[in-house]
Order: sequence, then C-alpha cells, then structure tokens
Amino acid sequence: MNIPFTEALILGAVQGLTEFLPVSSSAHLVFFQNLFGLKEPILFFDICLHLGTLLAVVLFLKDDLKAIILELLTLCNPKTGMSFKQRWIFLNYARFALLALIATVPTALIGFLFKDQFESLFSSVPAVGSLLIVTGIILYFTKIVKNPQKGIEGISILDAFIIGCAQGLSIAPGISRSGTTISFGIFRGIHQDVAARFSFLLSLPVILGAAVMKFDSHLSLNGVILPYLGGTLVAAITGYLSLILLSSMIRKGHLSYFSPYCIFAGFLALASALF
Repeated sequence: MNIPFTEALILGAVQGLTEFLPVSSSAHLVFFQNLFGLKEPILFFDICLHLGTLLAVVLFLKDDLKAIILELLTLCNPKTGMSFKQRWIFLNYARFALLALIATVPTALIGFLFKDQFESLFSSVPAVGSLLIVTGIILYFTKIVKNPQKGIEGISILDAFIIGCAQGLSIAPGISRSGTTISFGIFRGIHQDVAARFSFLLSLPVILGAAVMKFDSHLSLNGVILPYLGGTLVAAITGYLSLILLSSMIRKGHLSYFSPYCIFAGFLALASALF
C-alpha cells in the first residue's frame, strides 16, 4: 500500500512526539491511521518510524551510552584490581545498563504471555479510551510524591523489576510506556531526572524489538521511497525535540501536567464510541 507524502510526515511527527511524551503513541497512531483511512498498518513504514525514534533516543543519550560502554568494559575486566562486587558497586553506569536489562525481562514475559489479549484491544476504541484515562490517573499521582532522591547508585533490582512490569503493561494501547515507567520510578523514590533517563534507556530494546518483530524478509516499499524517508526523518527530529521537552518538564516536577490531556482524550474516545 502506498502512503501519501504529507500523511507520512504527519504520522512521523505523531510517532516522534508520542513515543516519548506520556500520552500513548499506540493510541494516537491508531487514531491517525484510521483518520487517513489506513485500515491496515504499513509494516515497512512502521519499522521506519520506529528506527527514526530509535535514532532520536540514541542521540539524546549519547553521553550516557558512552559512559555505559566504557564502564561495561571495565566491569568485565578482571585485571582492574577490584573484585566483581566492588566493580558492581562503583561502576554506576554499568549497573544502570544491567538493571535496564533486568527490567526488560518482565516486559518481555508480559508481552509474550498476553500478546493476543493486548492486540485485541487495538480494535476497541472504548478500551483505548479507558486505558488513556488510567494513564492520566497514574501521571496525576506523581505530584503527590515529594522529593524522590534515589540516584543511579540507589536503584535496586526490585525497582528495576517493578518498572519493567509497568513497561510490560504499556503494550496495551492507551497505556503510555514513558508515562508509566517514569511514574513508577518516581513512586519507588527515584529522582525524576534519573527515572526519566532509565525510562529512555529502557526504550532502546523495546523500540528495536518492535521493529524486529514487524520485520519480514518479504517486505517491500510498494511505492516511492520519499514518504518513507520523510516519515523517518520527521520521527527522528520530533522524537529528539520531545525528549528535550519531556526532560525539562520532569526536572521541574511537571510530569503530572500531561494528566488532564490523557484523561480528556480518553473521555473523548469513549464519547466517540458511544455516539
């Protein structure tokens, strides 16, 4: 199926903005694809959009990723003069990355066990609307948590597991991945900025996994390449800008500002289904 260039750019912007802003990218993509009459997803285009947002988060976390790579090399080096336990304690970024991998485990299990149930929700507007309201409620309660202080060194395996479970639930359309993971990090007493960076780091295997799962060796462009390139570029640019915006709002303690939008959008979806 071909996709017009203008619609490709709009969908790229929607993907880039909503992948990281806590408003549920899946819910918004379902809405806009239906608005444009795209009853079936264009798999190769979806992969391109995911790769665009993957590039955005890699660029945004480039300093963290560099530190992670260097510390992982040190962690695996027995000739440092420190025991593995000592290296685990002192190498914060290496532990940060390994905890992110631990958090990915419950996400993968939830996705594997409940894949069919989650996918069935994509065709239900009332379900998507209801889950958007749930996202709004979760975001609202972050304002109640006062001065979460845990830094990178304070994140425990239990924290990572709970955040990973929250991320697993976000496979359902309407539950924001970034919103739930950052919120549950804050609920666990992790500093807002660290919780956001942990969430962004967690998005790397999730976005890459989503692209790989949709890949098929028989996929083809089925048309001109320009809409695919345009959508990917717009997704990357808007994704990077949304990361900057969200990080700024989180540092100011304003994550809950997205709550009214999610709740309003949820009730709007419910109303559209009823009337």
